Amino acid sequence: MQESHPIIAREGWPHVVIAVGIALLATALLGGWSLLFWGLAVFVVQFFRDPARNVPLEPGIAVSPADGRVLLVEKARDPYLQREALKISVFMNVFNVHSNRSPVDGVVKDRWYHRGKYLNASLDKSSTENERMALWIRMDDGNDVTSVQVAGLVARRILCYATPRDRLQRGQRYGFIRFGSRVDLYLPPASIPRVSVGDGVTAGETVCAQLPAAG
Repeated sequence: MQESHPIIAREGWPHVVIAVGIALLATALLGGWSLLFWGLAVFVVQFFRDPARNVPLEPGIAVSPADGRVLLVEKARDPYLQREALKISVFMNVFNVHSNRSPVDGVVKDRWYHRGKYLNASLDKSSTENERMALWIRMDDGNDVTSVQVAGLVARRILCYATPRDRLQRGQRYGFIRFGSRVDLYLPPASIPRVSVGDGVTAGETVCAQLPAAG
């Protein structure tokens, strides 16, 4: 299933317009010296790109909520639902797409925002010390999934558009984080990981785990 979406994230249009406008002005005033400004404009465009994704239809899976590199795959405590879980963390650098997507089909039961620090998002302690927004999604089969947007060293804005009682589809765009950051995924403890540390993943496309049959 291909999910359609404008190629530039809506959060980025004001930045793209300003960057291109400055580059055009620099061209008129500086001529060849304006290349630096055009380089910055290209960077802004690539940062806010938001391509469509081919969301897998395979049942009982969780897909990556973010583009980037897998930092961690381990059993851990879900601090939001107070349960044991399989934790998968994905780090996004400034060159990754920064839209965040729902890992599963389900209904948003709750969300929690926590103020915090802006440590390097590749550090494990950023999961509990950095600014973050957690989203609790309950699947129709009763499985619970927590997807947590975590601010990073230069990230200063977490955007989450999903609210309690919203129904999300797997791969549906629900938020955005500006600049380098991470997303932590807490899955039922019996889930089987299908990614490893160091793997590159794509939001809404890469299968992260096989979920257990809820009992």
